[in-house]
Amino acid sequence: MVTIEQVEKLREKANVTYGEAKNALEACGGDILDAMIYLEQQGKVQSPPNEGQFSYGQQQARSEQKKPGDEKDEGSQTTGESFSSLLGRFVRWCGMVLVKGNTNTFEVTRNGSQIISVPVTILVVLLILAFWVVLPLLVIGLFFNCRYSFQGPDLGRAEVNNVMDSAAEAADSIKKDVAGSNKK
Repeated sequence: MVTIEQVEKLREKANVTYGEAKNALEACGGDILDAMIYLEQQGKVQSPPNEGQFSYGQQQARSEQKKPGDEKDEGSQTTGESFSSLLGRFVRWCGMVLVKGNTNTFEVTRNGSQIISVPVTILVVLLILAFWVVLPLLVIGLFFNCRYSFQGPDLGRAEVNNVMDSAAEAADSIKKDVAGSNKK
């Protein structure tokens, strides 16, 4: 229920008629701040000049408009960001990860011939779903002269493949140490 005091305060702040203030408050369940926004959306109140802020007592509502001088990091979350915009950003990020995962491949070679080439997306899914099977198979493959590399525009760099080569060299070193200790 809307009180006369609420209507008077809204009339004073918004400079509207009694009927407009009462209707706005009834539409917003008696919340003065929501009623101000409601009146603004109907064009009966102009947006405030103080950076898009209405104030009523200790409450403040900020508009999500960016000023030309604002410098916000693209990745940072703003306080006024809605759930739908966050969800949209997350979906776009997932799409970007899928595209990159499908354009880059994980290749397994043995003695210079390619055994298998799978998109990185499939490798990641297998690692997530069957971690305790896939990881030991990859390690065992190193001891059977399998070599791993990434190919593609994002992961096919020398730095990434050098790490894969150093893992293969470590496996070769362990193999030689074990073979050397068995001969003695």
